[in-house]
Amino acid sequence: MKPFLTKNKISNLLFVLALVVLLYPPSREWFMRQIAFSPSINLEGNKTIDTYDWELKGLNTSNINLKQMKGEIIFVNFWATWCPPCRAEMPMIQNLFDDYKENVNFIFVTNENWTKVETFFEKNKYNLPVYNSVSLAPQLFLETNSIPASYLIDSNGNIVIDKVGAADWNSDKVRELLDNLLKEKNLK
Repeated sequence: MKPFLTKNKISNLLFVLALVVLLYPPSREWFMRQIAFSPSINLEGNKTIDTYDWELKGLNTSNINLKQMKGEIIFVNFWATWCPPCRAEMPMIQNLFDDYKENVNFIFVTNENWTKVETFFEKNKYNLPVYNSVSLAPQLFLETNSIPASYLIDSNGNIVIDKVGAADWNSDKVRELLDNLLKEKNLK
């Protein structure tokens, strides 16, 4: 008598499970969160923001111009509700935002309307400040068409993190960097 689970059945089952993980959005997001790494940090300061003149329309917050934040620490994230890697990193970003929103300026830029974003936020209990770009973004932000794309700018305008793709933004490495940037800023 043949065993119930043959080698062939096991490999077929694993193939189906792999397809489910890759094709079913919630499982794909879960999988991406499991493999997300801390973003690389660049303290050399070889990339700086070229202009702070960038108008943003607040969808769930006030309109701003990036000029208002010159000399501050800024986290910018380009994202969309339909983007699996964006959705995968959102819980980690929300945790970081919850702890640093008083000291770091968070800017989440999408080209979607508030109705779509609001539905997504309500479902997931997010409260991140979301904007639509009104004017041309700084050149550095235009160098990629991929999302998510995230940038951490120190108080001197240096890009210390430039990350395309999902990352673990709630890592000890990122938190330590933010703490150090805040200490440095407060010493000025």
